[in-house]
Amino acid sequence: MREKKIAIIGGGNLGAAIAEGLIKSQFVSPQSITVTRRNLEAIQHLNTLGVSTTSDNASAIQSSDVVIVALKPYNVREVLTQLKSNFNPSKHIVISVVTGIFLKDLAQIVDHGVPIFRAMPNTAIAIQESVTCLCQQGASPDQVKYVTDLFDQLGITINIDEKLMDAATVLGACGIAYALRFIRAATQGGIEIGFDARTANLIAAQTVKGSAELLLKLNRHPEEEIDKVTTPKGCTIAGLNEMEHQGFSSSLIKGICASYNKIVL
Repeated sequence: MREKKIAIIGGGNLGAAIAEGLIKSQFVSPQSITVTRRNLEAIQHLNTLGVSTTSDNASAIQSSDVVIVALKPYNVREVLTQLKSNFNPSKHIVISVVTGIFLKDLAQIVDHGVPIFRAMPNTAIAIQESVTCLCQQGASPDQVKYVTDLFDQLGITINIDEKLMDAATVLGACGIAYALRFIRAATQGGIEIGFDARTANLIAAQTVKGSAELLLKLNRHPEEEIDKVTTPKGCTIAGLNEMEHQGFSSSLIKGICASYNKIVL
């Protein structure tokens, strides 16, 4: 079966990271990827990997099977409208990784009949550790499987209803910042109790990574693992209880809800 050719329209940080991740995972050969950007010097490093780069969006689309739209939200409509005639419903799959652009908006721009996906990855896609939420319109089961497999090379993929895409943005994409802020705070605490900054940061970051892996690999509930390290009258439960008295969980929940309200209101 012929390898699908992929065009990434918009070679910014996210577009370039997708290309690099697909190459590292060997999902496709570098020669099957084309990345577009006005400033080609900014993506010159992709040429050394074997990726084709161009500033001609139309030719990139015409020579591809899969079109990944990684443009800025403010110029999606303008750029894609100019490229409208290049999309072929019997050939192309269109995937948007642009925040705030709905399936219905994309369908109006590229015409009805083209299978369209929305994907919401996070910045850990750069190291193939993203969680990517997907929704679609007009795609066949084989096309859904292909796009799911594609993003599985860059982390894990979850198919959701589009109505949950804003929530996915907050929990998965904004969530990177929440997790990093926790690590930063833990690092500061580590410094206060005696570690140098570099060592404290390493311990905090690896501890968070290990905690996440316990849940993902063993399919455990967080409280199940918490119970294992909270011995009677111990230091762990004392610390947890003090954090809760100071509003740890409630402040995190309120922060998530504040981010969500910012998007939907």
